[in-house]
Amino acid sequence: MTSLARAELTLLVRSKGTLFAAVVIPFILPLSVHSVTKTMDLESAGLSVGTFLLPSAIGMALVFAVYMALTAIYVARREELVLKRLRVGELRDLEILGGSALPAVTIALLQTVLLTVGFYALLDVEAPGAPHLAVLGLLLGIVLCAAAGAVTAAFSQSVESAQVTVMPMMMVSLLGSGITFPLELLPDNLARIGELLPLSGPITLLRGGMTGDLSGGETLTALVTAGVWTALSLYGVRRWFRWEPRR
Repeated sequence: MTSLARAELTLLVRSKGTLFAAVVIPFILPLSVHSVTKTMDLESAGLSVGTFLLPSAIGMALVFAVYMALTAIYVARREELVLKRLRVGELRDLEILGGSALPAVTIALLQTVLLTVGFYALLDVEAPGAPHLAVLGLLLGIVLCAAAGAVTAAFSQSVESAQVTVMPMMMVSLLGSGITFPLELLPDNLARIGELLPLSGPITLLRGGMTGDLSGGETLTALVTAGVWTALSLYGVRRWFRWEPRR
């Protein structure tokens, strides 16, 4: 797996488009969202600029560095017959998928560290009220986005088409999971729908971990939502993931 991850990192560095989306965009988008926070009544939602933007930035890293990048990676390796050749070797299926995902996951984790340090230094963010919830939300988000990327790859005919098949999950996550604006500021009906979206659970845990004011019921709801979507994604990988091109 280490050799596979090292080879995958080399290929990722050579793919300028995927590397740009994974590394640069998660740092740029929070700046655009920051200008919109002036029009939001964050105090009524119990949030500050820092406690809103940091989980949003981490959520963007999950979407772009893990979900979108891995979708393109899995499709490219499948079409190049790399996955098919690896599967006849000693590696098991989970090790192949995990080794291929390791560079993207590492990038997301490094981005999370840099974003956290930067936000705490620049916005004077207070210490997390429940850091264990933030860590749990991050880990669930990584597993969910990696599995969702593999499922999306199964329905992508080529690397070019993968740029289209990732759009529904990307748009739903950015607009409805509390990344672009807090769910607390949405009308009640929309907020209830938003709470059930795939990335809403991890983002809620991340934000609740920072503020420390997430109730037991809200924590349970976020955990169940994230757990159900993760289980469905893992089932989808076992059910639909393709290891070779369908000619």
